[in-house]
Amino acid sequence: MRDLAEFGPETASRIRGVFCDIDDTLTTEGRLPADAYRALERLHEAGLVVAPITGRPAGWCDMIARFWPVTGVVGENGAFYFAYDQATRKMIRVFAASADERRENRRRLTELEKRIVEEVPGSAVSADQQYREADLAIDFCEDVPALPLSDARRIKQIFEEAGAVAKISSIHVNGWFGRYDKLSMTRRFASERLGTDLDVERQVYAFVGDSPNDAPMFGFFPNSFGVANVVDFQGQIDAEPAYVARSRGGRGFVEIADIILANRRSAVV
Repeated sequence: MRDLAEFGPETASRIRGVFCDIDDTLTTEGRLPADAYRALERLHEAGLVVAPITGRPAGWCDMIARFWPVTGVVGENGAFYFAYDQATRKMIRVFAASADERRENRRRLTELEKRIVEEVPGSAVSADQQYREADLAIDFCEDVPALPLSDARRIKQIFEEAGAVAKISSIHVNGWFGRYDKLSMTRRFASERLGTDLDVERQVYAFVGDSPNDAPMFGFFPNSFGVANVVDFQGQIDAEPAYVARSRGGRGFVEIADIILANRRSAVV
């Protein structure tokens, strides 16, 4: 992981879009700072594609796609993407699994809830679970006293023992049945909504994240960035970001946006 100052201006000037995590990437201590939200607006106003790629639930993502300055949003760690068409006033919702598959997966996940909270004392089903379509989120430090990462890893292990996929974020362990993740749905979003083959054009997109569930994105995008708190997980992420901001959370996101926008303006001039 290199210092953000090493991100070259020539490369920065070619960036056409920014994908980003939300929790502890855009947010700081659980809040969305005005300057981080304004950074999203500035990127959008400059003509860049902007899309949060998050573990947050469908209910939140519907609002984000509709009201935030974004091109679309990938939610529940790749379970779907939502994009709001301003011209037709229509929300486009695309899921990785069919409605029948999601119902069956929900039944299986419900069976896991009791086992997890019994075997990992202090953990709890996430407060946003009722707004979810496809996964089970177990809280280990958002609305419960913070548990050690060893407990988060145990939660992940329980999911995997049941045949589920599980990812650790900065606040939750998310588990689901299905072969998808943040990257697979981002690829689909780019193809269907942007007309872009990311395998060909990955070098003109950036990704910003902070935690282990961002590893597929960190590993795929050459221009991948971590806000400073990603260092908390150093050595525990399958793939680490290429560059790291000096500030944590939303302030770190602003630093990254500033570099991209400054070099974009320089290239135009």
